[in-house]
Amino acid sequence: MTSPQPVLHRAQALLATGRAGQALTELATLPANEVTGSWAMQLRCAALSQLDRWAEVGDAARAGLAANGPDPDLLLWLGRAEHEAGRDQAAERALLDGLALAPNDADLLCSYADLCAANGQLDKAGKLVELAAAREPHAPVVYATRIQIAHARGDDREAQRISREFVGVHPDNPVAHALLGGTSAARGHIDTAYEGFRQAAAARPTEQVFAESALELRVARHPLMLPLRPVLRFGALKTWLVAVAGILLLRAIGLPVLAGLLGFAWLIFCVYSWVVPPLVRKRVRRGWS
Repeated sequence: MTSPQPVLHRAQALLATGRAGQALTELATLPANEVTGSWAMQLRCAALSQLDRWAEVGDAARAGLAANGPDPDLLLWLGRAEHEAGRDQAAERALLDGLALAPNDADLLCSYADLCAANGQLDKAGKLVELAAAREPHAPVVYATRIQIAHARGDDREAQRISREFVGVHPDNPVAHALLGGTSAARGHIDTAYEGFRQAAAARPTEQVFAESALELRVARHPLMLPLRPVLRFGALKTWLVAVAGILLLRAIGLPVLAGLLGFAWLIFCVYSWVVPPLVRKRVRRGWS
């Protein structure tokens, strides 16, 4: 009969390196009487979450709770799964039940903060993450939640600042690098964004989204993409609005020739933005592979 402790430790190690599928295979070797143990079910929930199989996360958390009774870690997973399913009232109930058992748990506090932020309760979310930070100021989940709340508030500068701090404290954490990549991309800092996702992909090659993000940013860094940086920084809609406003302003002040030239330049820019990126992406992808 397989001893449960080595199996659980191996599954935990596999999860730490992003190999969720292998972790599930390892957990499948547990004896029947250990399958629904609290730790085993927590690891199963973590593995399924890495694979975005959130409905199964909820099923596993419920099975673990039924077998083991109230457990803050399993209630945390249940709350996350319910939130992913869009059942926020059930998610809140699960998280509050977990906090009743472990009121100082940073993961529960941050998950509740995430839920509040998603529902526009940013002040409440901020207070919750402050409570978590008072308990575990350097926990990765605290940094990640602070970044999410800053982003929800529209403060991309603060989100990037926290991301840099996260990387400084946890330089080996791929999520820290990915968050720095995402927050830097939001501010148009393409080089920093690329480096963040490149390091995240190198640390966790099984995470496809890291590699794809790094590839897209490598495309954005290509010299032929330089004229399109305003679109990457501000978005297509804002760039279009600025161009149209410029054309209308030149006409309004009696400079129709300049307005026509700007309109023609904008047309050339649009054609460039349609034609060049696919060609650059194809060339970069060929070199990437």
